[in-house]
Amino acid sequence: MKVIESDFQAWMGGIQARMEAALARLLPASHIASTRLHEAMRYASLEGGKRVRPLLAFGAGEVTQAMPERLEVAAVAVELIHAYSLVHDDLPCMDNDVLRRGKPTVHVEYNEATALLVGDALQSLAFQLLAEHRLADDPRLQLEMVRTLAVAAGSRGMAGGQQIDLESTGAALSLPELEFMHIHKTGALIRAAVRLGADCGQGNADERQRLDRYAKAIGLAFQVVDDVLDHDASTATLGKTAGKDSKQGKATYVAALGLAPARQLADELRAEALAALDGLGGRARRLAQIADFIVLRKF
Repeated sequence: MKVIESDFQAWMGGIQARMEAALARLLPASHIASTRLHEAMRYASLEGGKRVRPLLAFGAGEVTQAMPERLEVAAVAVELIHAYSLVHDDLPCMDNDVLRRGKPTVHVEYNEATALLVGDALQSLAFQLLAEHRLADDPRLQLEMVRTLAVAAGSRGMAGGQQIDLESTGAALSLPELEFMHIHKTGALIRAAVRLGADCGQGNADERQRLDRYAKAIGLAFQVVDDVLDHDASTATLGKTAGKDSKQGKATYVAALGLAPARQLADELRAEALAALDGLGGRARRLAQIADFIVLRKF
């Protein structure tokens, strides 16, 4: 099994620390009215998570030689959408979970109504940041970046995938049906993170096509590994309730394929992602390392 390289660990830690500082700066301060809402927004977004989507944005930005200051804002916008989705996913009307990132979920720590507003406000803030910071030299490209995130978060992306997931509870999905669901539920925002990172720089059409193929494969791999970990890992390791999906009758890759074939599929998707990076040279090194991290992770 391949070992995650130490220089990648250092790079990842640097990006994660940078994101924590950027989120702390760009989220409304908890003393600003409405203080309870802003406190809960910060609770939902800070001090936790792997920051995989920001890592992908920064990795893609290295391919297109994007300025770190632009990548930081784009990555925060994607992470806020991700944080909002987790808050809403954990609500009693969705997955009804009580633990996220090793601490009580937002509706448990505050209340259900506040959690609903937290998700709404985090989503709004993501688009506010994309609109008020200069992230691309061409204003038309920046407008397209706003559209990219909107589509990824909406009914043709993450929200639509979540609806399919809700409707599929207790059903046995075929592999193509499962892939369709997760291309939207999980993969859409991961693809958006890569695209936004690339759009902060000066990439050409071929580079963007390669990056999108990479993102599609690694987005699915991320979900496959999530399903494996939900089956295999402990609640303490995951920082969220382990075994929840199987108990709720969720359609997963482990349920559809079995544990060993699901692990094999994750390896195949990693190989597909790495193949998409061929021709990008050393600029894609971080993306290749992120692919290894996603598939080999234990949490």
